[in-house]
Amino acid sequence: MPTTFTVNGKRTTVDVPPDMPLLWVLRDVLDLKGTKYGCGIAQCSACTVHVKGVPTRSCRTPISRVAGADVTTIEGLSPDGSHPVQRAWEEVDVPQCGYCQAGQIMSAAALLAKNPKPTDADIDAAMNGHLCRCATYVRIREAIHRAADAPAANASTPGRSNAAGETNE
Repeated sequence: MPTTFTVNGKRTTVDVPPDMPLLWVLRDVLDLKGTKYGCGIAQCSACTVHVKGVPTRSCRTPISRVAGADVTTIEGLSPDGSHPVQRAWEEVDVPQCGYCQAGQIMSAAALLAKNPKPTDADIDAAMNGHLCRCATYVRIREAIHRAADAPAANASTPGRSNAAGETNE
């Protein structure tokens, strides 16, 4: 049975088994390779995407669960890498191997869309469950604070409300 949902602002229909993980639909069917496979058991968070604006581990989310939903991947966060979190990641030089970074960035962006001025404790809570083998956690926290201080930090992902409660679509 086909499943229709919106990915990165584009309405999409896929004809895959309803229990197929969203991760594999994104990577193998839609050719969106930015979302990474890490563990396959929702423990590392490398596969994090936004479903209805909420950070979601796509490796354990069946495609049937996103029918009719808005899904945003790292490719949809900004077309040119200009999202405040992406810019801060570069400025702070967060990644080493970079493998977990798409999932980290997606959770950080969701945090800032909800809480534009997070504390260290807020960041730690939002990023809990993200595993980074290179242990760049200190730089991740620094980059999130930097993104929060950026002029466009109150911008949100498509379809989400910004700090003023306006939807940016």
